[in-house]
Amino acid sequence: MAGVLSYESLVHAMAGAVGSMTAMTVFFPLDTARLRLQVDEKRKSKRTHAVLLEIIKEEGLLAPYRGWFPVISSLCCSNFVYFYTFNSLKAVWVKGHHSTTGKDLTLGVVAGVVNVLLTTPLWVVNTRLKLQGAKFRNEDIIPTYYKGIVDAFHQIIRDEGILALWNGTFPSLLLVFNPAIQFMFYEGLKRKILKKQMQLSSLDVFVIGAIAKAIATTLTYPMQTVQSILRFGHHRLNPENRRLGSLKNILYLLQQRIKRFGLVGLYKGLEAKLLQTVLTAALMFLVYEKIAAATFTVMRLNRPLKH
Repeated sequence: MAGVLSYESLVHAMAGAVGSMTAMTVFFPLDTARLRLQVDEKRKSKRTHAVLLEIIKEEGLLAPYRGWFPVISSLCCSNFVYFYTFNSLKAVWVKGHHSTTGKDLTLGVVAGVVNVLLTTPLWVVNTRLKLQGAKFRNEDIIPTYYKGIVDAFHQIIRDEGILALWNGTFPSLLLVFNPAIQFMFYEGLKRKILKKQMQLSSLDVFVIGAIAKAIATTLTYPMQTVQSILRFGHHRLNPENRRLGSLKNILYLLQQRIKRFGLVGLYKGLEAKLLQTVLTAALMFLVYEKIAAATFTVMRLNRPLKH
C-alpha cells in the first residue's frame, strides 16, 4: 500500500502530466490535422501540411489550436492517472528488482484500463469541442454548438444520456495496448542502453521515446480512427441515417471504412498521426525524465525502482 500512495509515484505522475502538456502544446496543430483526416472522410487533401493550410485559410490562423484547453486539461488528467497507476503498481510488483518486458506490458495494460474508465468522458467532450465550428466536407456530420466544457457535458447528458460520455470506451479499452506497447518498448530500450552507460542523454530519451510511440501507433491506428468517430458521435453513416454512437457498431465502422476507401482507408491520417504522436511522445518523455530526475535530486531521493 505504501508503494501505491508513495511520494515517488506522485512525482512520476506530475512529471508525466507536465511533459505531456508541454509536448502537446508544441505539436497541437498536427493533432488537429490528424483528427480532421480521421473524421471528415470526404476531405480531398491527404497531406498534413495541405490540411493545415486549408484549415487556416478557411477558418482562421488560430483554428489549428481550436479546442486546445479541453484537450490539454484531458491530457493532464489522463497522463497523471496513467503515470501514477503505472509507477505505483510497478513499485508494488517489482519491489526494487529489475523489471521485465512482460511485466512492463502487463502494468501498461492495467494502467491503461484504469485511465480509460476514469477519463473517457473528458476525451469525448474535448473531441466535440475541438471539431466545433470546423468546415467539414462530409454532409453526414451534424454540427455541434457548445459554450464550453461544462456546457458540453450538460448538453451531451441531456440530449444523448450520461452513457454517451463513454462513447468509444470499447475501442479505447482495446487501445490500452497502445501506451502499454509504447511503455514496454520504451522501458526495454532504456534498460538496454543503461547496461552500456551510466545514464541516458537527452537524445537517447528523445529517440527511444519516438521509436516506442511509432511502433505502438502503427499497430493500433485503425482502432484509433474508430475511437475518434465514436467519440465525435455525430456521423450518420448507417442505412437508417441514425447517429452512430453505439459500441456494437465498431465492426460496422471498420467494414464501411474498408468498403469506401479500401484497406488504406483504415490508415487515413496516419502520416499526421505519426508525425504528431511520435514527436509529442518523444518530447513528453524527455520533459518527464528531466523533471522527475530534477525533483528526486532536489528532494535528495533516489529512484525507488530499478529499470
